[in-house]
Amino acid sequence: MYIDELPIWALVGEKETGASFIYTHKKFEIGYNGDNIVVVDVTAEEKKEIKPNMELSFTYEVIWKQSNTLFDKRFERYLDPSFFQHRIHWFSIFNSFMMVIFLVGLVWMILLRTLNKDYARYHKEDKDPEEDLDLPDDYGWKQVHGDVFRAPAYPLLFSSIIGTGYHLITTVLITIMLAILSEFYTERGSFLSAAIFVYAITTPINGCFGGGMYSRVGGKRWIKQMFIGALLLPSAVAGMVLGVNAVAIGYHASRAIPFTTMLVIVSICAFVIIPLNLIGTLIGRSIKGQADIPCRINVVPRPIPDKKWYLEPFVIAIIAGFLPFGSIFIEMYV
Repeated sequence: MYIDELPIWALVGEKETGASFIYTHKKFEIGYNGDNIVVVDVTAEEKKEIKPNMELSFTYEVIWKQSNTLFDKRFERYLDPSFFQHRIHWFSIFNSFMMVIFLVGLVWMILLRTLNKDYARYHKEDKDPEEDLDLPDDYGWKQVHGDVFRAPAYPLLFSSIIGTGYHLITTVLITIMLAILSEFYTERGSFLSAAIFVYAITTPINGCFGGGMYSRVGGKRWIKQMFIGALLLPSAVAGMVLGVNAVAIGYHASRAIPFTTMLVIVSICAFVIIPLNLIGTLIGRSIKGQADIPCRINVVPRPIPDKKWYLEPFVIAIIAGFLPFGSIFIEMYV
């Protein structure tokens, strides 16, 4: 429950041994500073036992009190200041961060030089296949180097997912930056509104990467890909929201999404997302539409080599997350 955007909560009832009780009286204590409400508290009183076929009368009272809390500071009581009282070794964290950046850059340079040598070797093989006997055999991931650039079985869906992924990552990063720089918590629903707005205006990123990928893999139905890429994520989210909303309407819940709000979302998809995605698709096809494959594609697909147990995604996720988590935990709490 909210009063002037300030959240409040109280007990509805409680259970004791063999009986259930409900509170029938709510006391609201509202603090004001000038013409603004700055503090809201609610207390549940008058506990009564629930019995079959009984009638209950619910009452409430409101007590107004003058407060010295400023209107701009009224949300600070809901924040957790104790979290920032830990002693944080900022220099050690910065040192660890720079060390990670250095190691990542070093590994990136080594891999880049190795891949450049491999690409040069594969390019040499394409020009003079008779020299294959003088070159060492491939091993590991290099055994499928002639298949990784093969066109996927479902290029339309593949390119749409790629474009949606870039679009979603961009939306998340921009929304997080806006949340850091602004105060979304001061107005209920502002974070969700900002996320929808950012998602809508960054739609050309979806079309640019998705349309470019579809053109590189040889797709011809680019208009269909544009529509699928633009509506892939909104349709999935809309399907889940409509299902939850149908249940809420069935239970006559007050949090059900009104029809006008759904109509606004549909209008955003039709008049903002689809046109911007069309512009991004045209840009992507013109800039990134030409295939630039560094090696020859095998005529017959080679079987994918079996992975070692330590290369499974679950093991890699644990190993990759253990070291940074341990470092941050030690620096902040030890």
